[in-house]
Amino acid sequence: CGGPLSNSSGLLQSPYYPGSYPNNADCEWEIQVENNFRITLTFRDIAMQSSTCQHDYIEVYDGPRHSSPLLGRLCSGSFPTYVSSSNMMTIHFHSDSRFSFRGFQAHYSSIPADHNTTLLCLPDYMHVVVSRDYLQAQGYSAQMVTLNDNHCRPTVTSQAIIFNIPYDGCGTMREENNDTINYSNTIKVTSSGHIIKRKKNIHLHVSCKMLQKTWIQVMYAAEDTIDVNEYQFGRYDMNITFYDSSAFSQEVHDSPYYIDLNQNLYLQACLHSSDPNLKVFVDTCVASPDPYDFNTLTYDIVRHGCRSDPSYVTYFSPNSHLARFKFNAFEFISRHPSVYLKCELMVCRRGDYSSHCYQGCTSRSKRDTSSAEEKVNVVVGPIRLREGAAQSENAT
Repeated sequence: CGGPLSNSSGLLQSPYYPGSYPNNADCEWEIQVENNFRITLTFRDIAMQSSTCQHDYIEVYDGPRHSSPLLGRLCSGSFPTYVSSSNMMTIHFHSDSRFSFRGFQAHYSSIPADHNTTLLCLPDYMHVVVSRDYLQAQGYSAQMVTLNDNHCRPTVTSQAIIFNIPYDGCGTMREENNDTINYSNTIKVTSSGHIIKRKKNIHLHVSCKMLQKTWIQVMYAAEDTIDVNEYQFGRYDMNITFYDSSAFSQEVHDSPYYIDLNQNLYLQACLHSSDPNLKVFVDTCVASPDPYDFNTLTYDIVRHGCRSDPSYVTYFSPNSHLARFKFNAFEFISRHPSVYLKCELMVCRRGDYSSHCYQGCTSRSKRDTSSAEEKVNVVVGPIRLREGAAQSENAT
């Protein structure tokens, strides 16, 4: 139960609804909608244990669960509606080991936010557009709009003032917590050249929050990059590329990538970000013949930083935004036409030696005490066995 939801509207409900939900359930839905939209969540049915919400309950958070305000906890009674303040909302459902009931059903939809300003969290910078009509309605001109760093000037058009604010410059502040790595800045609109003033200054606080424990499930050919939807709550832009040798100088552009059994497969994960204080680490890689099913038939290559396949090797990377590794092609390629990899990549603060990126193979409980880390999942493939190699293998 649970999982990410990215459509503009949808339905979510407790497991087995309208039948009884299971005991000891913990489900979490993360809703992310389009840039500069908000989320309206309306409950249509609630039937759960007791009215005190101590045993079974639903929690609604105004953003990521561990770093956002709690909008409400409910388990019975009326059917409320909640509205987010950004493009993300999290719903957490919990049940204990005692009684179970019908559960809940809710519907969400996205609604346009205020169009006076728009914000896009792009891989290298924050793209902010401020409406000139909005400024003029407040009695201000475009010349009164500045950043904390006066050297970073906007582009002014007939309709808008446009800032491209880098994550590592122009006075952008960085803050870390359990859920996100936050990049924030302030656009100031102030009166000037007067002894007295009767208008209030306007401070537009803009923030891009790169989510932890997000994941991208995109299949792509070896030479392609991932298409990432950018949000006010954003995702780090990441891709994985095959290389032909441990020199990592020549990319593999074949798709499918035909290989020999036990051949060395060299891969490089690359983070596209203007923030130099980030480090990439390969946390988990799982192989499957089905790009949409990594549960039925799988093979672990590395899990939680611990090597599962004996051929898995990591390589020195010249840049903290890169992670290089290899493993050998394995036997279930001969029984299936294609193999796909799902790799969970972690982004940590460079130089933070308490993070999983530096600790490597560690226990889950120890990892949970580390500082801010970001998880990104990608799916790469297909890999296929060369026809001649398959016949040779069958002959043996």
